[in-house]
Amino acid sequence: MTDPSTETEYMFNPLAPGFTDDPYPAYQELRETDPVHDHPFGVWFVATYEEVTALLRADLSVNARLVTNGMFREQFDLLDHGGMNKLSLSMLDRDPPDHTRLRSLVTKVFTPRSVSALEPEIAAWVDAALDEIGKAGRADLVETLAFPLPFAVISQMLGIPTADHAKIRSLSGLVVRSLEVVMDEEMLRAINRAGEELTETIRDLITWKRAHPGADLLTALIDAEHEGDRLTDDELIAQVGLLYIAGHETTVNLIGGGVLALLRHRDQYELLRSRPDLAANAVEELLRFESPVQQTRRVTTVPHTVRDREIPAGSFVVACLASANRDEAFWGPDAGELRLDRPNARQHVSFGAGPHHCLGAALARLEGRVALERLARRFPGLELDGDVEWNGRINLRGPAKLPIKV
Repeated sequence: MTDPSTETEYMFNPLAPGFTDDPYPAYQELRETDPVHDHPFGVWFVATYEEVTALLRADLSVNARLVTNGMFREQFDLLDHGGMNKLSLSMLDRDPPDHTRLRSLVTKVFTPRSVSALEPEIAAWVDAALDEIGKAGRADLVETLAFPLPFAVISQMLGIPTADHAKIRSLSGLVVRSLEVVMDEEMLRAINRAGEELTETIRDLITWKRAHPGADLLTALIDAEHEGDRLTDDELIAQVGLLYIAGHETTVNLIGGGVLALLRHRDQYELLRSRPDLAANAVEELLRFESPVQQTRRVTTVPHTVRDREIPAGSFVVACLASANRDEAFWGPDAGELRLDRPNARQHVSFGAGPHHCLGAALARLEGRVALERLARRFPGLELDGDVEWNGRINLRGPAKLPIKV
């Protein structure tokens, strides 16, 4: 640990200009200076691989309603009593036994078999996007491939009518801002309005689906039963909202951030082209190197010790996944380098760990593998075609625009 006098002078600042463009130097300073950081805003940041992994597996809450003080308390109060209220019933925000029950019901229909069966369709969607890029010679990769692909996949799985896609995409883009630090009250109100509209949109889709059942995930969720239990209407809305948001927002960052990392490390792009058998491990290394989800939360219900620091009950604790994924103490001195053949790449924490390990990990891996492998094979001369524009998010960080030419 550092000297306490040093700790009081240091403040990790994810709101600093330029942080969202490149947060990794700040994360390195956090690991080296105060890896269990008591922030003046009433938030604890945990930054090292060992401690982050332990935190994710510990018996802690994810329920933001249990936070007793700090800036997030006010933010959650505003969101919880507004349009985001119903969406907070998702398993992402619930503790056992509710989390266990909800996850069991969703897992019952979101199976490895149903995911793997999508590969031919994913390949067809990727090839169609690559045809469009090849014909034009240049494109915004986010707009042409990284966003449309996972959005089409989750829509297809749920059996959502095409007409609703644009509306849901717009609303979910606002709702996902609730996972960020929001300093602007007008933005909080906008998030609440989007949450309310998304809730009603999903409610209408569920009503439509009950009248038009099919061989899809939404029909299966409506019909799912586990030990005599079914999802309530409000729980069903929340799980569908979670699947839509988590099912595409994170994969957009994986594909967009992954391609950018490869283009900035040309030797690794060439390695992927010459070794397509590395595609699956390449996805793991890109998940580590450019974490699509940079942070995740836990809430202490009793005092909890990390290293030699006692975190009080009712504290909001941020596990810095992106920092843990580049911790030299675990990954070695080349932690900041991209190595598609890294043998232990799969030990990243980008999908979390413990009971809240990402339910959609297999789907994200499949989409990433198919997209990156086919892109590299199709375009040997792929390169950047201008400045990258980041989405400005601290948590679900990724390129908003990625201009490329072939």
